[in-house]
Amino acid sequence: SDVIYGPLDESEEAVAAANELAEKNDDPDMQMPEHAYVQLVDDCYNCFNDGITKIDFILVYEDKRATTVDQLMISLPPTETTEEQDRIAIALKKQKDRHRLFKKRFLGNLSKIGLLMETDVRDSEQSLVYFIKIHIPWPLMLKYAEDLNFRVPIRAVNNYDSKITFVDRLLRFLHLSHNPFLSEAPKRYYDLFTSEFEASKQDSFMGDNHFPVHFSNTQRSFAVNEILQTTSFGRIEKGEIGIARLVRERVFQAAYPLHEGDYKFDINERQTPFNENNPRRILYDNWARYAVFYKYQPLDLIREYFGEKISLYFAWLGLYTTWLIPASFVGVLVFLFGFIYLANNRPALDVCTIGRNITMCPLCDVCPYWKLSDTCSSASLGVFFDHPGTVFYAIFMSFWAVTFLKHWKQKNAEITHRWDLMEFDEEENRPRPEFAIRTSTVEKNPVTGILEPYFPPRSRLYRIIGGIITLSVMICIVIIFIVAIIVYRIMISIPLFQNQNLQQYALTTASITGAIINLIVILVLGYLYEIIAYKLTQWEMHRTQTDFDNHFTMKVFIFQFTNIYSSIFYIAFIKGKAVGYPGRYIKIFGLRQEECGQGGCLVELAVQLAIIMIGKQIGTNLQEIMWPKILALIQRWQLSIPKTRSTTRWEDDFKRSDFGGLFEEYLEIVLQFGFITIFVAAFPIAPLFALLNNWIEIRLDARKLICETRRPIAFRSSTIGIWFHILQILAYLAIVANAFLIAFTSEFLPKILYQYTVDWDLIGYTNFTLAKAPVNTTTKECMYRDFRNPDGTLTLFFWKLLALRLFFVILFEHVVFILCRLTDAAINDIPDALSIKIRREKYLAKRALQNSGDYKNRVLEDVNVEHTSRSKLTRFFRTSKSKTPSVSADIR
Repeated sequence: SDVIYGPLDESEEAVAAANELAEKNDDPDMQMPEHAYVQLVDDCYNCFNDGITKIDFILVYEDKRATTVDQLMISLPPTETTEEQDRIAIALKKQKDRHRLFKKRFLGNLSKIGLLMETDVRDSEQSLVYFIKIHIPWPLMLKYAEDLNFRVPIRAVNNYDSKITFVDRLLRFLHLSHNPFLSEAPKRYYDLFTSEFEASKQDSFMGDNHFPVHFSNTQRSFAVNEILQTTSFGRIEKGEIGIARLVRERVFQAAYPLHEGDYKFDINERQTPFNENNPRRILYDNWARYAVFYKYQPLDLIREYFGEKISLYFAWLGLYTTWLIPASFVGVLVFLFGFIYLANNRPALDVCTIGRNITMCPLCDVCPYWKLSDTCSSASLGVFFDHPGTVFYAIFMSFWAVTFLKHWKQKNAEITHRWDLMEFDEEENRPRPEFAIRTSTVEKNPVTGILEPYFPPRSRLYRIIGGIITLSVMICIVIIFIVAIIVYRIMISIPLFQNQNLQQYALTTASITGAIINLIVILVLGYLYEIIAYKLTQWEMHRTQTDFDNHFTMKVFIFQFTNIYSSIFYIAFIKGKAVGYPGRYIKIFGLRQEECGQGGCLVELAVQLAIIMIGKQIGTNLQEIMWPKILALIQRWQLSIPKTRSTTRWEDDFKRSDFGGLFEEYLEIVLQFGFITIFVAAFPIAPLFALLNNWIEIRLDARKLICETRRPIAFRSSTIGIWFHILQILAYLAIVANAFLIAFTSEFLPKILYQYTVDWDLIGYTNFTLAKAPVNTTTKECMYRDFRNPDGTLTLFFWKLLALRLFFVILFEHVVFILCRLTDAAINDIPDALSIKIRREKYLAKRALQNSGDYKNRVLEDVNVEHTSRSKLTRFFRTSKSKTPSVSADIR
């Protein structure tokens, strides 16, 4: 993918010969139009001093100018005694000698393996910074390509029709020539058939030793990273192996692959086709800028530059954001329906009119009596979140969530097929380098028969149980904070109620300030537990990277789910449900339990959701903007790098921070998915806020990768991993939560039952929902919200309502679950057309390798000097016909 793909040979004779060959072998799918041929030109953006040898990786270490004990003592605090200073200085000298020995051994072993290295030195005020440029030569690349199961191209196939989308066909039908959502990134109108690399059949693949384009730059850097992670620098039994440990111990300051060129022009830079069209700049112009927020993402280009794992994240996030558009549109309509419903809502009107004559009982032991009309504005606001439209929207979003996940399965199948990852899961069974470092025993792999590092499952089980206990303790801490916030709201509301001017704002103020404090607690506890969870997962000794990621993800998600949603669940399902009645209030710690605010618990729930969801999104986005810049400043300060503009790519990349991975990105969006599905009945405009956030999030993450951080290792992946299973759990949990929310928190069912049993027009409903305080329990006659008789016993209406609520929950769950299951069964995970295409391509790839003796797939026979100056844009789209064929090819 790091070569230029354009017209290879467009002469009529070559096209006719190729198509005749395909027709002769009964391969209509392989017939190529004249624009579908492939030219392979390998521009070297980052090279050794010879201008030819590619730089596949960079190692950086710093050599302080202080080399003697006396010089080392300069940095010691003057409060230490002379003997103590000497002891510390000698220890520092020994540590430096030890680092120098590790460095020498490690680089020597890399040289023995066969890596080529070249050193570039940068002089700063306090130290010398060494940049070691690494190149993996062709024979070593062949060995690791076979060992790592790389897939390499064997032929090119026209895919012009597959690039025509539904929107393109619609615009063609409307006689419109331009799709405004189409990315301006150059396109590639053909696919490359690939197969697992075998060194013995290397002549069957595109490219050769003289023009090594079998492998992309991302594959080459991945292979070098594999060598760096598995090369020892001391005693293996002590875990002295791998570049990761050397970086942790500051033997090396950094290890990273290079970006390909700069992402924007400098005012003094002369623009040429070579620097204008580098892949990084193309991605910046067509993906990372906020101005292109409405355009499709160039996923194939992202995959070629950053690898499959990062590209799948953006593919999933892009699809999720697209699906939020209809969800947001329907949610806004449901919310606006509240205006229409409010105009004809008799209960809300009664609160504002006859409520002037109704005295309500105090909401706390020291609170005053109040008039029901005081809640007029709150009751009107509650209508926007509590009306029949929210029931429809809860059902709609349940189907939306299940259908979205099903569509992602299909999209994921299409992407993994296009990127040759359909069988990747079967290949990823290798132990993690850190696992190999930490374990002290080996055992034969029952599948491969090879001796591998081994850790007893029973010992791991005990450690996992220890991690579960730690998680339980942290969840208890969360519950303690929730109780503390509840007590805070009760305590803060008491003085507000005692103030005549602030009485009507008491519960609202307590609720909003409590939500803000809860948000701060959520952010702090979440950050602390992520550190604890990572250490615990390391201690559990998981063999593969997938196992490690899954256990770490589950630990953090379970905690964050409890941390973020516990207060929301409390308001939705517990608050105000068992407070008692005048004369027999239920108290905790001597305080009466909280009652719902004047507008009801659903309004309070909407406020809590809005503060936590929107506040967390704003805080996360600010962190993503500022944190890489802060890390880069710390990096420059620690290594005393001059502030002048870098003259080399490796210096410029070194000043940037490492990419922190995708865990935080997935966690943020998955928790957002919970907000817009589990509690959508209480906050129908939540998908709109999620849509606005994600439009920014995509470009923010893209900009961070392109502009702010070093280029990450291009890891492979065929799915979004355990996150998909978490999304499924949230989708089904949303069905249950919305059923209970509508049944027990909303006023929908009480109004329905009143309409059928008392009055269809809801006349007198407000009075009906109020109960009179028992005699001699209050200083004067007052009312409170509940279905009770004057003596405090529950009315018959209450028991009918309870039966209706339970029936509604069961009916809602079963109907929605059954319909979702039918939808899931009716839609195949892999579309039929794609399934046929997969089987067809496997057959063609197999036959291509079998016939390699007769039909060599050599794409280059001559390499002309002028090829190296060809624009990088020709990699991705078709150009005009060339009168003079430059290279000959045989697609068979």
